[in-house]
Parts: sequence; C-alpha cells; structure tokens
Amino acid sequence: MSGRIETDICVIGAGSGGLSVAAGAVQMGARVVLLEAAEMGGDCLNHGCVPSKALIAAAAAAQAMGAGARFGVAPVAAQADYAAAKDHVAATIAAIAPHDSQERFEGLGVQVIRARARFTVPDTVQAGEARIRARRFVIATGSRPLVPPIPGLADVPHLTNETLFALRERPAHLVVIGGGPIGLEMAQAHRRLGCAVTVIEAAAALGREDPELAAVVLERLRAEGVTIHENSAVTRVEGGAGAVTVHHAGGRVDGSHLLVAVGRVPAIDDLGLEAAGIRATRAGITVDAGLRTTNRRVFAIGDAAGQGQFTHLAGYHAGIVVRSAVLGLPARVRTDHIPRATYTDPELAQVGLTEAEARRRLGAGVTVLRVPLSDNDRARAKGIEAGLVKVIVHRGRPVGAGIAGPQAGEMIALWSLAIANRLKMSAIAGTVLPYPTLNEASKRAASAYFSPKLFDNAVLRRVVRTVQRLLP
Repeated sequence: MSGRIETDICVIGAGSGGLSVAAGAVQMGARVVLLEAAEMGGDCLNHGCVPSKALIAAAAAAQAMGAGARFGVAPVAAQADYAAAKDHVAATIAAIAPHDSQERFEGLGVQVIRARARFTVPDTVQAGEARIRARRFVIATGSRPLVPPIPGLADVPHLTNETLFALRERPAHLVVIGGGPIGLEMAQAHRRLGCAVTVIEAAAALGREDPELAAVVLERLRAEGVTIHENSAVTRVEGGAGAVTVHHAGGRVDGSHLLVAVGRVPAIDDLGLEAAGIRATRAGITVDAGLRTTNRRVFAIGDAAGQGQFTHLAGYHAGIVVRSAVLGLPARVRTDHIPRATYTDPELAQVGLTEAEARRRLGAGVTVLRVPLSDNDRARAKGIEAGLVKVIVHRGRPVGAGIAGPQAGEMIALWSLAIANRLKMSAIAGTVLPYPTLNEASKRAASAYFSPKLFDNAVLRRVVRTVQRLLP
C-alpha cells in the first residue's frame, strides 16, 4: 500500500480497543483505515488474556485429578504434558484469531495496512509507503511488558508474557519477579503443571487489592506449594540459560527459568506524538474526559491512554470514541464502574472502591458488609471452605464490591451492573436468584444491609404489634 489516503477515521493499533472502534465505525458508514505493525488481535489475543486463561484451564484440569478425595473420588497424580498444554494454548488462540483477522476486517470494509504508524504533522501519519490523512485518529497501541533496570537482568535470559507462551520445555523451577495478577496467575498455573515456583515481590503481593480478599488467594497459593516472598525487592540477577539466580532483600533464589511480571508500560514510543502536538507522560497519553488528546483530531484509548490496562476497559473506551468521533455525540468516561479480576484459584474480583478507598474518600458514612462463602449452600456442596463477598455501601447504594472465591470474575457482574446503573441495595435485595448458586452470597450481603433496620428496630416492632392486633 502506497500513496496518499484520505479517510474519516484512522485507527492505530489492532488490539481489542482498536478493532472495536474500526468495526463500529465502518459498519455505521465511516471510511476507516486500520494500521497494525504486529499481530492482529494485539496483546490480549496473542500474549495476554487468551493464552493465560487457556494455560490456567490446563492447569486446573491437572489440579482436579488430585483433588477428589473429599467427594469419594480417589486422587490420581496428574501427569502433565507441558508441551501439550501449550498446544491447547495455541489452539485456543487459533480458534479466536479469525474474529480479529485482517480478512474479517477487510470484509467489513476496513482498509488494513500492516505497517508501523508515525505522525508527520497533526493530521497525517506515515505507515510504510502510505500517507494517511484523517478527520479523526484513534491511538490504540496498547502496552508492553515493563522490564525494570535490575542489575544483571539485561544479561540473563528471561521471559515476559510476550515470550512465555512460546516456551515448550517445562521449567524445573520458575522464578517470578512480581506478585501482581500476571505473576500470581502464571505462578499457580506452573505449579499445578509440575514446576517448582517462587514469587518475589518488592511490596505486598496483590498490593492493589483489598488485603482481606488478597489473603484468601495468597493462602491458597502457598498451600499448593508456591513460595511467595513479599516486601523483598530484587537487588541483582545472574546466571544463564537453565540456571538463574535472583538476589533479593530476603536472600537468594536459584531457578531454571525467570519470568518478569512487574507491570506494563504504554506502547507509545516512536509514534511522532510531538509532531502531532500530542502530550504524553510515562503513564500514557494525556486525554480529557472524552478521551481526546491535546490534538483535537486525535483520541487515545485503552492501555495507551494510561487509565487502566484491561481489555474490557479498552472496549468501553472504544464505545465512547465511536459515539464521539463517528456520531458526533457528547460522551464522557466513567471509571467507578470498571471491574477487574485476577484469575487465580480462587479468583479475586473487584469493582468500584475497596474498603480503604471508600473510608479515605467518603469518611464515616460507609457500611461494610461481609458474607463468607462457607455460609453459602452451593459452596458447601462444592466443598468450598474459603472465600468472601465484601460490599461497600454509602447512602444506600453500593460503591464497591470485592469477591474472593471460585468464579469471582463471574459473580462480580451483579455488582458491576448495580454500580454502573447506580442501583440501590434494595434492587439487589429484591432480586430473585436461582437456588443454590454462589451469587446468593451477594444477595445475602444486600439483605444484611437491611437487617438492622428490620430486625433491630423498636419502632417497627411496635408498629407490627399494633398491626397484628388490628388484623382480623
């Protein structure tokens, strides 16, 4: 593709957010050019959400073989084939890839150019031999793994999420630097697939999450044999292929493979932002409440906008931009209703404010409701002993909810709906759920909010006694 192209919308990046903008805009009648230098589908399909959850599923199958004793099923030691598990990962990616493919988007009417984009002036980008001038641009370039400047790390073979899923040989001892969601998900998966695993975290593992909920997850990982060193910064790395040593504040760890999972940084280098008049920081491109950059022609979404690194957030941003850039309607971003989930076993999910955040922002008028999953009938039937639903309420409405337990990522949907639509707790309490389900724990939390008002209310008791005397 060469020459000059005029278009309505030019999307830079074919990850989940960019693809959503391109598909929505072209199907509404806009002319769309989509630029992508790497793989269609971006990080989520090729190196992130999809492969990690596929590997977690393989690991869960291995774990289940040895976990049936309580149900009268003789446990069997799993014989995990690491390479075959990676075949499952590859097959999962391949099954989803056609939905994100160049062929599909060209079939929709999108002009796809597989080249790196760079702004040359505020309304034009160069991509290969093509110069694209557009009415509106959308930067959706995602993020890349952060590799910290740890002494020795640059000289030691190490993995990131971009290279881990191509590994075919099972690590004898995987050392993970980083105790966040990616690090702990992969730590547990590899432990269940037969690897020794050590996690080293400079602060608290799952430090962004509510400590009460994080403790449920960390206890389970440690019980399965994952060694976790917290508050222990890595000071130096040395070694070579098959033999690495990680020195940290609490000592040293010798392993066969090293995974670096300390976070991600926006992939906005070499975009020519200065030429376009677009301001950016280390956190990402600077945007306003409508996701516009300092160049009014240009929007930024997803990881590139520095507001969170979730596929579903990028999809939400895409909807905002389509409304604004394609339909010309006002649209503003909200952040209070965006959920997140860590897919360990048990899972940990959160939407809205944690308890600490709510007390800091809202003060004394906060009510905290806790329902252990061990009190839930479905959980008892499934042998679930640990787990917690925790809901934060202010002025009769949920402002945050966190769940640690099996299927927490599914269960949080009820609270995401409530917070997104600013429902009152009475809406949850009045919802009829099938029995027995784990989500009854959420309804029980909502009911518990009203219990003091109903059952510890002297005035109400007097009214009820009067009504009873008057009834025929």
